[in-house]
Amino acid sequence: MTGEFDVVRHPRARRTKLSFDPLTGRARLTLPPRASVERAVVWARGQQAWLARQRDAMPQPRPFVAGATIPVEGAELQLIHDAGASRLPVVAGGCLTVGGPADMVERRVAAWLKRRALAVLEEETNLYAARAGVSVARVGIGDPRGRWGSCAHDGTIRYSWRLILAPVEVRRATVAHEVAHRLHMDHSPAFHAAVERLFGRDPRPERTWLRTHGAALHWFGRSVSRGG
Repeated sequence: MTGEFDVVRHPRARRTKLSFDPLTGRARLTLPPRASVERAVVWARGQQAWLARQRDAMPQPRPFVAGATIPVEGAELQLIHDAGASRLPVVAGGCLTVGGPADMVERRVAAWLKRRALAVLEEETNLYAARAGVSVARVGIGDPRGRWGSCAHDGTIRYSWRLILAPVEVRRATVAHEVAHRLHMDHSPAFHAAVERLFGRDPRPERTWLRTHGAALHWFGRSVSRGG
């Protein structure tokens, strides 16, 4: 690692590559096994204009504070804090209202979103599993940075809770993808055909949406003070 880049050698890399992680704001310099680190760093330092554009395009923190707008299951909800209202967030009239002390709003909203995500993802997973004729041992949620879902050999499927912030069809395409792994634990043509069959059509537009906009979902609930 250098001060400017995370330098990584990859055994299958065929050329030096510079990438940017919009979740952390860090640049990653990937090198083939025998490439010169010094020459690669000199080359990467010449890409400052590109790096500046990537940093300028980074998503901004979207803390869960009064007045914020949060996308939930395809709807844009304005977050309202009313100290005298129910401490359990309530959705009504395009608003998400939460009561109690102001310093507890972020925690309560995050907890509510995670509960909602688990309930919705369990329901949709069971729906697609029934359609596929397979069983699912358990559905869980987490907050991984590297993937939106995973399916273990024992039938456990886990998702990022942040899928509740994505468009509905994007979430459902991800569910279909993970349930299809109960039929094929690979990414073979048969697997992709199963995903299309379960989802009802080609899910590539939804996968493209996640690649393009997914990083921004990780900035919800992040305060400016916490930064990256």
